[in-house]
Amino acid sequence: MNHATTMNKKSVKLPHTLVLIYLIVLIVYALAWILPSGSFQRIGKTVAGTARQVTVPGTFTYMSKETLSPAILLTAPVRGFQDGALIIAFLFIIGGAFAVIQETGTIDQAIRRLAATFARRPALRGLVIPVLMTVFSLAGSIFGMCEETIPFIVVFIPLALSMGYDSIVGVAIPFLGAAAGFAAAFFNPFTVGIAQGLSDLPLYSGLSYRLLSWVLGTGLMITMVMLYAARIRRNPAASPVYEIDRQRLKTDQPDNASATAELTSRHRLVLWIFGGGILILVAGILLQHWYIEAIAAVFLGMGLAAGFAGGIAPSRMAAHFITGARDMMNVAFIIACGRAILIVAQEGQILDTMLYYASQFISIFPRIVTAQMMFLTQSFINFFIHSGTAQAALTMPIMAPLSDLVGVTRQTTVYAFQLCEFVNPILPTSAVTMGVLGIAGIPWEKWARWFLPIMLVLIGFSLIMLVPPVLMNWGPF
Repeated sequence: MNHATTMNKKSVKLPHTLVLIYLIVLIVYALAWILPSGSFQRIGKTVAGTARQVTVPGTFTYMSKETLSPAILLTAPVRGFQDGALIIAFLFIIGGAFAVIQETGTIDQAIRRLAATFARRPALRGLVIPVLMTVFSLAGSIFGMCEETIPFIVVFIPLALSMGYDSIVGVAIPFLGAAAGFAAAFFNPFTVGIAQGLSDLPLYSGLSYRLLSWVLGTGLMITMVMLYAARIRRNPAASPVYEIDRQRLKTDQPDNASATAELTSRHRLVLWIFGGGILILVAGILLQHWYIEAIAAVFLGMGLAAGFAGGIAPSRMAAHFITGARDMMNVAFIIACGRAILIVAQEGQILDTMLYYASQFISIFPRIVTAQMMFLTQSFINFFIHSGTAQAALTMPIMAPLSDLVGVTRQTTVYAFQLCEFVNPILPTSAVTMGVLGIAGIPWEKWARWFLPIMLVLIGFSLIMLVPPVLMNWGPF
């Protein structure tokens, strides 16, 4: 019986994530031969203070078929490195900087002390997940926290393990917390702000219903993570990453002396550097609208300062930095292949064609389900385009006038667009998702199997939340 079970498990084992993504590249290449080429005209438009190229509704035209050479199957991943260079460099720097910080032993020691505090006060343990996920959800909703969650993974995985959970919980606290806020946002300049600007709606209008959506969406995400965490605490072997975490704990297992040692003066100095770096990061994002370059620079400086404060010699520091960056090589190739999917679709000029077909398909449905079909269409487009601003610039100029024709308010159309972000955490084509999993050392297929039921619940939640706006003709305010 056990032998048969083992054989069944082996028979359904998925191939490497890189293989799966390249298979998608091949599928899109085939679609580029099957679907007709076409495009919308685009014009420059200033939205929320930023100049963007946006599609012009009613201008779709078919074009002569672009014949894609098979060579693009090899060149597109190479170009993917160029298109994804910023996020890839960001991951290399984050991986290197945290390898240096980890070498000081400060984070491990701080986590042990925190775990001891939870052991003395069990009531505090129950507050960790809801409080921290709410904080990250607020960050996702207010200033669109997304890539910024990647550095926190290294901190929250050991924290989750010390509390008797698994590394999936450690990823879920910052990543899914921010994802819930990003999708069910009441502000978020990168989704709500841009989409409303492109739809000629007052900026951040419709706040009341979005606040309700944020409370319910965040509460739902927290509840599902807490139920899973409680199950893993009762039965650690039920975790999809049980063997990975066992190896992680074995590798990081301290000796008895270090396990009971107090924080040294060097540890405390490194903690001050780390805490100060996080404060600088938050202030820069909120006040100066920093993006990846500045964030990476902060972590590079933080890693160097922590290394010197921890007494690590420069050559040893460089060696650990390179080791940490090297651990990101796998995810760098995955991100490049993910970008290759969009490159093939653009070269075959089928992205606008798919949007045009989708808009025509939506128009045939009854009014009550039109918004839901918009949500599903945006979720499909999200597979190719993960940037909220880029997706808004592509789709909202088409969807907003379409909503006028089918009797759905533009506010509802914007809401359908923003909710599609709930599917992002499962997409293997998302650089942020793969960056998070790369830092965490969790294979995408294990994460996808775990997150899929949660995603289906979130899709159901989104479809339900889109009904009241249609019935009440949700307007600008």
